[in-house]
Amino acid sequence: MKTYFQRMGQSLMLPIATLPAAAILVGVGNYLPKGWIFANFLIQGGDVVLNNLALLFAVGLAVGMASNKDGAAAIAGVVAYEVPVTMLNPTTLATILNTKASSLNAGFSAISNNVLIGISAGLIAAALYNKFHEVKLPMALSFFSGKRLVPIMAAFVMLIFTAVMFFVWPFLYDAIVLFATSIAKMGFVGAAIYGFFNRLLIPTGLHHALNSVFWFNVAGINDIGNFWASKGVKGVTGMYEAGFFPIMMFGLPAGAYAIYRNALPERKKETGSLMLAGAFASFFTGVTEPLEFSFMFVAWPLYVLHAVFMGLSLGFAAFMHWTASFSFSGGLVDYLLSFRMPLANQPYMLLVQGAVMALIYYFGFDFAIKKFDLKTPGREPLVATATDETAVATDPSDDKYMRQAKQIYAAIGGHDNISVINNCTTRLRLQLKDTGKVDQPAVKAAGVPGLNVLDVHNIHIVIGTEVQFVAEALQQLFSGQVSAEPAVATATTSESTVAPAAPANPTEVPATTVLQAPATGTLMPISAVADETFAQKLLGDGYAVEPTDGEIVAPVSGEVTSIFPTKHALGLKTASGLEVLLHMGINTVEMDGKPFDLHVEVGDQIVAGRAVATVDLAQIKAAGKATTMMVVLTNMDQVNDFKLNQTKTVAAGDIIGAAD
Repeated sequence: MKTYFQRMGQSLMLPIATLPAAAILVGVGNYLPKGWIFANFLIQGGDVVLNNLALLFAVGLAVGMASNKDGAAAIAGVVAYEVPVTMLNPTTLATILNTKASSLNAGFSAISNNVLIGISAGLIAAALYNKFHEVKLPMALSFFSGKRLVPIMAAFVMLIFTAVMFFVWPFLYDAIVLFATSIAKMGFVGAAIYGFFNRLLIPTGLHHALNSVFWFNVAGINDIGNFWASKGVKGVTGMYEAGFFPIMMFGLPAGAYAIYRNALPERKKETGSLMLAGAFASFFTGVTEPLEFSFMFVAWPLYVLHAVFMGLSLGFAAFMHWTASFSFSGGLVDYLLSFRMPLANQPYMLLVQGAVMALIYYFGFDFAIKKFDLKTPGREPLVATATDETAVATDPSDDKYMRQAKQIYAAIGGHDNISVINNCTTRLRLQLKDTGKVDQPAVKAAGVPGLNVLDVHNIHIVIGTEVQFVAEALQQLFSGQVSAEPAVATATTSESTVAPAAPANPTEVPATTVLQAPATGTLMPISAVADETFAQKLLGDGYAVEPTDGEIVAPVSGEVTSIFPTKHALGLKTASGLEVLLHMGINTVEMDGKPFDLHVEVGDQIVAGRAVATVDLAQIKAAGKATTMMVVLTNMDQVNDFKLNQTKTVAAGDIIGAAD
């Protein structure tokens, strides 16, 4: 289920990416003098996207959740969305029921561009695509087989969905209106409750019903209308909008910065661009969807915290009688427009409140992300890298993405082992017939930052922000558009040198490597460490030491082949070809290298027992991380025998085993 919601969050990234541009167009248009043709042009251009957000979600989810992201799923998503939206429209319903539109429940007017309908339609369309896109009908109906069947099935299934919504939707809408009118009588406490549920209901689309009670003349409050008409009470009218400004202009951008700061160093660039665009849209125009939907599903506890902070902001502003209002949303544009309105009461104090909310958001988000290990954008786990090259057939016309795809294609078993090729923003998400057939060192040798085998069928391969191009190349290989014939490995020669002959059995390490303890402390097998990736030996077999001091030494003699940017891990390669990963602490990649003082550099030749790092164990423990020092033999396919002593307490540099 967790993976399903993560896929949802990633699938929403494409439609969400269109929102900042739309928000800026609308914001600039509203900032220009009213009546200008150019201002109206910008506003209408931005509204095209914002007024079709639910449809974009339907298409984005349909494609993103489909097994191979085919365009037929997108068409099914459009059909699945349009059926309920069109049929539940008051005008259409009045025709169907042979009655007047005015006699229908007011909730049906809120169906258009409803996010809940869009998300439901996208998920249903994707599920139908995955189930029916390969179905073969009898000869007489064969034209409608396969992918053509999916939109047809979507139309029929959404008729059932529409019938259910006809009875359910009015009940939900009326319940929200009743709830809203009840809390409207509770003063600043009611404003706080409203702010909390305003955010909490956004994924369902029912926040529109809640907003209508407070903002418009549904129950006599009409907060927005009265404020701009200067008909209300100063310090009271606008109380259901004022608290939005500190959040949208300051709080959410600060939360975005916390998400960026907690991204893995290798992913800060891509995360930063996403967060910066979302933060700018939120600050300038008050459009928060680019930020909120980036963590709404993949880190839902953080979204609940966001809803709590929104309630706190609205309640406090109402308690202090600081008021301002908006005609579009709570960004800088509307703040400046409302600043000099007669009913604006000490609106400058909302800037002070905004500074406080920025601190609350930053430290609140930062604490929650670290404490609960929330997988916000940029925090997907990485594993070790490798530098060996795998020989595959390439063509001079191949670009770097195709060359990398060919290496990965060969390493994961080719066409016969592949079921589904998918990707998110940074990773290939592959469904294989058997992940046990994957040559992991060969995958790493393709230049990928890491991979993670989830189970017998699913594997994630980390590529980076250019993953889409590698996925497309991989799909071309799988479909046969590009040949993927394996190459025969050949030795490289020059005019003056000849490569030495290969050993008789190149799959074995020809010598015994003595293994030493990397630190003083308690020795344990790798299967006993508190990290599934290492404990399940996904990267290879090995051992670990729970250290009592921070002096870390080399477990083997050899060359330092790699050092992670965060200094928490380094790779070693012995003269016999054994590849060893020294990983210092668990989840310490998130500490940006602060506890680690390295004494070696890439390319250094070192002997076993030499000091390679000094680690601040207290700092790691204070961050809630484990200090376990792990030694992993990452090319176990070349190891004939691995032995570990039964000694429990060891000193740094003690001989504790061997690998043949």
